[in-house]
Amino acid sequence: MNSRQNYSTFLPVRFGSISLILSACLAQPLGGQATDSLALARRVVAAASLAAKEYALGVVPAGGQITQPEEVDEAKLFVQQAQFDVPGLPHAARARSRQTLTRIAQLLDSLAPPDSVSRVTDSLVAFITVTAGGPKIVEPLPTRPPSLERGAVVYRERCAACHGESGRGDGPKAKSVKGPPPANLTDPAVMGNKSLLDIFRRVAVGTPGTAMPEFGEDLSAEDRWAVASYVAAMQYGGSATAAIFAAVRHQIDSALARRSDKIAVDAYMTFEQVETAIRAKNGGLASELEGNFAWLRTRALKADDAERHTIRERLLADLERAERVVADRPSGASLFVNSFFLLIREGFEAILIVAALMTFLAKAGAPERRRDVARGAWIAVAASLLTWVLVELLVQVTPGQREMMEGVTMLLAAAVLFYVSYWLLSKIEVAKWTAFVHGKMQSALSSGSGAALSAVAFLAVYREGFETILFYKALFTSAGSSGVSVVAGIAAGAVGLVAVYLLINQLGLRVAMKPFFAVTGAMLYYMAFVFAGKGIAELQGAQLIPLTVIDGAPRIPVLGIYPTLESLLVQGLLLALAVAAAIWGMRPKVSGAKGDLLRSQ
Repeated sequence: MNSRQNYSTFLPVRFGSISLILSACLAQPLGGQATDSLALARRVVAAASLAAKEYALGVVPAGGQITQPEEVDEAKLFVQQAQFDVPGLPHAARARSRQTLTRIAQLLDSLAPPDSVSRVTDSLVAFITVTAGGPKIVEPLPTRPPSLERGAVVYRERCAACHGESGRGDGPKAKSVKGPPPANLTDPAVMGNKSLLDIFRRVAVGTPGTAMPEFGEDLSAEDRWAVASYVAAMQYGGSATAAIFAAVRHQIDSALARRSDKIAVDAYMTFEQVETAIRAKNGGLASELEGNFAWLRTRALKADDAERHTIRERLLADLERAERVVADRPSGASLFVNSFFLLIREGFEAILIVAALMTFLAKAGAPERRRDVARGAWIAVAASLLTWVLVELLVQVTPGQREMMEGVTMLLAAAVLFYVSYWLLSKIEVAKWTAFVHGKMQSALSSGSGAALSAVAFLAVYREGFETILFYKALFTSAGSSGVSVVAGIAAGAVGLVAVYLLINQLGLRVAMKPFFAVTGAMLYYMAFVFAGKGIAELQGAQLIPLTVIDGAPRIPVLGIYPTLESLLVQGLLLALAVAAAIWGMRPKVSGAKGDLLRSQ
């Protein structure tokens, strides 16, 4: 297969976690031509099916006009290849197959409508399939989901020489290939609409006029499915599930644009690959999707423009919710890093506050009162943990309410994170806060009350603790079942905080405050941006706010970016505020209270 091709609609494949196909230039040629009748039946079925697909890409739906001559030429080559193999078919299939292929060739020469070519081709495929022993014999589907790990091995051995390790068509043999260069397997324009079944066939028969050879007998069927699944997932960050959802969306658009109930059925059959996973997590959503797919199947042919638009909007909105349910979880590494920096940032602020209070007492000539401050700080830590428990109990409600609570929590966390992430604004706020705490300390010290001193320390530390709880609740919500990575980040952050405290108090370490808060502030802004998008997604999952899908908008779950108007508006607002804050930061800066406090120790 070559890089100049566009691809046809996704055909149904009934098994989980696979989709799309491999446009692979395989490194070793087949040792000899297959001679048994079953192998030739498979070759004829594959070549004829691919001919119909390529022809549909090169001719307008009504026929009579060529839009891509190279696709029509390739279709004719596939027909010729099928005709060449007819003499090797089972005897009972030869005469009719020869006649039907001649008819297909005539249709191609006359620029007949692609649908008519597809109908004749489908009848040929059905006839040969029955004659040769049935679909399970002619085109056996895998009995279990293909292994991405095995696919990676096969890809390195068979495909990387031409397509390159990353699939960009830049392998060591790419420049020496005769004819069209190897395809870029990471390019959605090349791979976005390819069918896994199509490539399974293409690997079997090769691609006429290109460097791609036939491998029908050289690779096992299991290996072909595996490498197809692996390559299909390349453009989706290694997620075969994301590839399935992309294929379903394309089929829906094709079914409505071409008014094809057949493609509508294909879309539903592709959706079945992920339906079980969706139903396990949200049965109501799965049922709603089934109903909308039934609507698509029954009305794709006869619906007017308004009804087709409504069908599309409902299906795309439901599919967006479904993909979030089964596929959108951040990596363990990113969760660990976020968790670590979050605790380091918030914990370090708490350490600075406690250290400032202790220093204040020493300068006031009352070092013996430090235990009152320590008592208040530890009580604040305990109160923070209790608050966490109460928050968890609060969200243990019905599923709809849980989504609402989690969405609100994430949006609130995003707002607070954004507020504290910008280091200049944070410094201004801390200056006011520290002045307030110092005033309370002076009053408590004058009164001689230990409880008053403890209360001041409690107030200062609990404020940081409450922020931390809010942020971690949002982070755990985002993590889903990967919470262990967040816990590991907390543990590592705690060890880091102990080390920082000992270095400051025992060895007199001086921390460069501005770089520290600039780096951690950038991390907190990133988390605010992600939480904003995911918070809107949670509220959309609870159907509390609309979900308006924007065609062509990016979908980057790791950044909390979804192709919906509502989430993009909120994140756009955060970007605008960040720009405004940066411009504000160019003005004369207020001196940082935290740096002054640390230097005073």
